[in-house]
Amino acid sequence: FTITYRTNTHQERRITRRMTRMVYRTCSAALALVTVLLWAPGSESFSPLPTSSSSSSWMRTHQADLPFNTRTKAPKALHVVGPEVITDAWTAYNDALEASPLVVKSVTASVILGAADLAGQALESKDDPISEIDFARFARFAFFGLVLQAPWNHFYYILLDGALPPTPDPFTTTTATKVVIDQFVQAPIFTVLIFAFLGALEGKSLEAIQKQLDEDYANTMVANWKLWVPATAVNIAFCPPVLRVLFLNCVFFFWSIFLSLTLNKKEDDA
Repeated sequence: FTITYRTNTHQERRITRRMTRMVYRTCSAALALVTVLLWAPGSESFSPLPTSSSSSSWMRTHQADLPFNTRTKAPKALHVVGPEVITDAWTAYNDALEASPLVVKSVTASVILGAADLAGQALESKDDPISEIDFARFARFAFFGLVLQAPWNHFYYILLDGALPPTPDPFTTTTATKVVIDQFVQAPIFTVLIFAFLGALEGKSLEAIQKQLDEDYANTMVANWKLWVPATAVNIAFCPPVLRVLFLNCVFFFWSIFLSLTLNKKEDDA
């Protein structure tokens, strides 16, 4: 379903700020969810909540850790988030990534691609007197990241590194060869899959998908190489293999905005 709202020149900046906050909160919530669900077993940070029989003693023991006073119910002063919180979150993410790499990569990609589509819709709202937050479109991009983009790149990099193992020196013929394979073999194939997958989710016919490929594929590939040739060189040369999909997802946020606008421009113009 969609939520419709009217915009004018005075409201455009408010809408953009609102969408930015939505993207930030979505990403933060997803990272927290991944951390909680996939935290290494046995961590004391996620010990079970107390049962009713032991709740009183538990609260006395953990009074200092609670955000309010158990006697007065008055909230305590909030602590400023320090660098150690970010460090702990990053450590937790890496622990989860090591424990369940495909799941973590897929959830991360789902959040980032969904957020990218929301950002694309925010950009579109600047040009339309009547703008819609299309949650079906947002869900398509999030689902694409979950079931196709992250799994594809997860297994693709395993195969690529298996055929051409990483080298200690980033500036080698091996790195150059892998960039060429990535951008001139893998990327053209995957771009076709993107058009077909998102088109099928949208309910387009094969003829409509083929027509969109005929109209937009060449320009999309040119734009792809402008962004992804240098990004892939950095990714393969300098990123540890376990973090390559994360780096790719971060760059893919901006690429997905372009894809979202490209794949939906005919619908929006209609």
